[in-house]
Amino acid sequence: MIAEERLDQITEVVRRAGLNAETVGALREAFGDIHFTHCSDDDIGVGQPVRTSDGFNLYLVDGREHCLVLTNDPANATGVVLAEVDQD
Repeated sequence: MIAEERLDQITEVVRRAGLNAETVGALREAFGDIHFTHCSDDDIGVGQPVRTSDGFNLYLVDGREHCLVLTNDPANATGVVLAEVDQD
């Protein structure tokens, strides 16, 4: 489970600092119980983001079963995908 407040905090950190390797590293340190993945939004084939902001979308991952799947349910989320949106 990832609390809505944590999602808000993560979104705000990325919004202020920008989405890059350093920010993702800082998030991993600050939220050690959450798995973070950084990719291009073009790499996300299906699913809807749970948060959007200028330059990135935030998706949730459910890793409870054998395969990882995107979810919109924070109660089932075990990780976060920070997907960079191309501004062109």
